[in-house]
Amino acid sequence: MAKDVHVEKVVEIPEGVEVEIEGNKVTVRGPKGELARELPVPKGVILRREDGKVVVETYFANAHKRAMVGTLAAHIKNMIVGVTKGYRYKLKIIYSHFPINLKIEGDKLIISNFLGERAPRIAKILPGVKVTIDKKNNDVIVEGIDIEKVGQTAANIELATKIKDKDRRKFMDGIYIYEKGVAE
Repeated sequence: MAKDVHVEKVVEIPEGVEVEIEGNKVTVRGPKGELARELPVPKGVILRREDGKVVVETYFANAHKRAMVGTLAAHIKNMIVGVTKGYRYKLKIIYSHFPINLKIEGDKLIISNFLGERAPRIAKILPGVKVTIDKKNNDVIVEGIDIEKVGQTAANIELATKIKDKDRRKFMDGIYIYEKGVAE
């Protein structure tokens, strides 16, 4: 495949958001907090700030560099959305056999009485992520400004109730992600 002469992605910086770029480290500050991240910028890809926007570009790009330009721009955009609006995942608690009991202890979500098991199952909550249990709607709400930490915490909770060695059609008990997006 032929090389593109110039590949460029532009990410607009909204009002009230500050973006600093020092080498591969990008720091974004906004009304909800601050995110700093070391990005894997390959040789030949340029990351720079320019009056109210971040420009990610490269010249004579092969497929890898072209993909990295889009990836780096998406990471920066996710950081900006995180510090302005935040992210929220909703998980539904579903049980038909035994009522599942949940409680938060420090950086862990303790899931007890899952399928009548005596030993509780534990899901790790990553730092900077807030987990709330809505008993009325049987929901677990995971919120934060870092999309990767919020998503990983939701996945940890879902994986903690994964059922093995049983018929999935009969034993549908568990905690499942049913909505994810921007918190606003």
